[in-house]
Amino acid sequence: MTIINDILIDEDIFATKFCCDIEKCKGACCTFPGEYGAPLLESEIQLLEDNYPKIKKYLSDRSIYYIENQGMYEGRAGYRTTVCINKRDCVFVYYEGEVALCAYEKAYLAGEIDFRKPLSCHLFPIRVKKFGGDALYYCQIDECNDAVEKGENENILMIDSLKTALVRAYGEQWYDTVKQYLESAKEEKEL
Repeated sequence: MTIINDILIDEDIFATKFCCDIEKCKGACCTFPGEYGAPLLESEIQLLEDNYPKIKKYLSDRSIYYIENQGMYEGRAGYRTTVCINKRDCVFVYYEGEVALCAYEKAYLAGEIDFRKPLSCHLFPIRVKKFGGDALYYCQIDECNDAVEKGENENILMIDSLKTALVRAYGEQWYDTVKQYLESAKEEKEL
């Protein structure tokens, strides 16, 4: 583990090559089985609620039914997650063919809303644990094996593939510091 500006980072995040290959995984991170959906920040709850009317048009009747009868999130303050349908699909999933996508992200990319999607979704497969501060770790799942293969083939590090999400979470200056750290570590190895 490495600490950069009070953020603890699993070395696997630096070493792993990774680039999402949604055509192969079909959006599995939005649909893999589990008791709970994506972890939410408390600051995202109001954003989900405020933007729901704008993204509703992208959702299936099934998702709308769940949201309007079960809610869009569950848990207690500090431990909230999105609701999953039948312990699988996030309620915000819509499908393009066989590919599961996020309705919030669709509306964001269309310029309809300012909220892209929950930060935990944007950062995936990086997860954040709280230990007096943030600790970032790589959550390895079989559904992302194609992303690792694509990252290897295209020589893209996870830290670069997830730049936009990491900058959103911690800022451009923090990301630049991480890149400087990696460059220094690479130079030291070459000596």
